[in-house]
Amino acid sequence: MEGSFGSDFAGSGGGKLDPGLIMEQVKVQIAVANAQELLQRMTDKCFRKCIGKPGGSLDNSEQKCIAMCMDRYMDAWNTVSRAYNSRLQRERANM
Repeated sequence: MEGSFGSDFAGSGGGKLDPGLIMEQVKVQIAVANAQELLQRMTDKCFRKCIGKPGGSLDNSEQKCIAMCMDRYMDAWNTVSRAYNSRLQRERANM
C-alpha cells in the first residue's frame, strides 16, 4: 500500500489532482491505521492480562483467556463504535 498512494493521486485528467480520489485514499489509510491501532491495543491488553510467564507456547488456560479477552475487547469496541456513529448521525441531522 505504501508505494501505490502517491502514484494514484493523478487521475486520467492529464496530471490534474482528483480531490475525490485523494479523499478516498486518505479514508482508506485512516481506516487501516485505526485497525492496526485496535489490534495493537487489544494484543497488549490481553497479553498483560492473560500471560503470566511468556514461553515457547501457550497453555490451555492462557489460550482460553486470550480468546475470551479478545472477544470481549471486540464486543466493547463495536458497542462504543456503534454508539459514537449513532451520535454523529444525530448531530449531523440537527445541523
